[in-house]
Amino acid sequence: MSKISEVVQRARAAFNSGRTRSLQFRIQQLEGLRRMIKEREKDIAGALAADLHRNEWNAYQEEIVYSVEEIEYAIKNLPEWVLDEPTEKTAQTQQDECYIHSEPLGVALIIGTWNYPFTLTIQPMVGAIAAGNAVVVKPSEVSENMSNLLATIIPQYVDKDLYPVITGGVPETTELLKERFDYILYTGSTGVGKIVMTAAAKHLTPVTLELGGKSPCYVDKDCDLDIACRRIAWGKFMNSGQTCVAPDYILCDPSLQNQIVEKLKKSVKEFYGEDAKKSRDYGRIVSSRHFQRVMGLLEGQKVAYGGTGDAATRYIAPTILTDVDPQSQVMQEEIFGPIMPIVCVRSLEEAIQFINQREKPLALYVFSKNDKVIKKMIAETSSGGVTANDVIIHLSVHSLPFGGVGNSGMGYYHGKHSFHTFSHRRACLVRSLLKDDPLKGRYPPSMAKMARH
Repeated sequence: MSKISEVVQRARAAFNSGRTRSLQFRIQQLEGLRRMIKEREKDIAGALAADLHRNEWNAYQEEIVYSVEEIEYAIKNLPEWVLDEPTEKTAQTQQDECYIHSEPLGVALIIGTWNYPFTLTIQPMVGAIAAGNAVVVKPSEVSENMSNLLATIIPQYVDKDLYPVITGGVPETTELLKERFDYILYTGSTGVGKIVMTAAAKHLTPVTLELGGKSPCYVDKDCDLDIACRRIAWGKFMNSGQTCVAPDYILCDPSLQNQIVEKLKKSVKEFYGEDAKKSRDYGRIVSSRHFQRVMGLLEGQKVAYGGTGDAATRYIAPTILTDVDPQSQVMQEEIFGPIMPIVCVRSLEEAIQFINQREKPLALYVFSKNDKVIKKMIAETSSGGVTANDVIIHLSVHSLPFGGVGNSGMGYYHGKHSFHTFSHRRACLVRSLLKDDPLKGRYPPSMAKMARH
């Protein structure tokens, strides 16, 4: 038996012991995670700096705070979430007890990603623990420093048999996916998502796939461009564009294009200074392979700002492209880097048509003072989530589900949605053994009853 098989079997044996069933145990484990974050915050920030050139403030704002809030929200609400939910009754079940009982699925596998390697591993883990599961954690090998840190610190704060961490690259993940799990949550690319889903299908294992896509950003003529462009620039260029829900490209009327370019440039300089390479707030591309891929997207493009890069430090300048051809390579794949293409459309209807001709994105953004424009965009398109007059921020609301649709993924989590994702909602009906007379009509023989009917 391989080491990975042994780890998974140990997690299943620990789950089968029943110790995750109690509310008290689950809360203790969540408190352990919270303590881990508070006590090892500097180590977490250090790993993020080494992998992605994040400073301590950005590490806290973009990852640590979301994880702590998710844990605290779960601890506060879990006593209510675990209660049986009474349901509406039919005329025939008025004397019965009908309810939904949430039970843990078993052993979950969480495959993290490299762009937010802490929070996008810990947040789903919170939901899986809250629901009473064992959890095998596989951090991304691309963010190597964070992967090694999680493997070191998680066993120090939570049950090491129930919540093991497995490190390694494609061979280890491939071997891991041969094992039987009761749920898999994967965050990453659509291509690898298909591999995960294929492996899961062999065991009929349900999955949540948090993928990506090209998240459009429509800027209406009736809009405060200064505020819109500041918010767009913030969401696009944070983490050097390596955010799954970053605005991928802008759709706007041709008359707005030059104004948007100037206002985006102004915001970039406010955030990162004249040379973003010298800014402590500006990130780096995670690997040389990703650096080459993103730089390749600039070929043949009209660069209105930026466009430079440094392979040695994996730096790519904040870049704006204008008059972008929808058929060009930069519009065929998720950019996942600090490049903002602007595509001109002549109406809201044309923007909606443009979006609907492409794969469904993980997020969609619309900027307008006109509520009818916003409502029309929401009503006539499809995406994992929407934020109007800002970007990314819908992810921070615990009561909103975070997930994709179509090529951008399936399933969702965050807050109570995570608890439901990692639970089996079991239909329960409890009936008395007294008074069988009301049920006589259902028993054979049927001939006499049919005549009366």
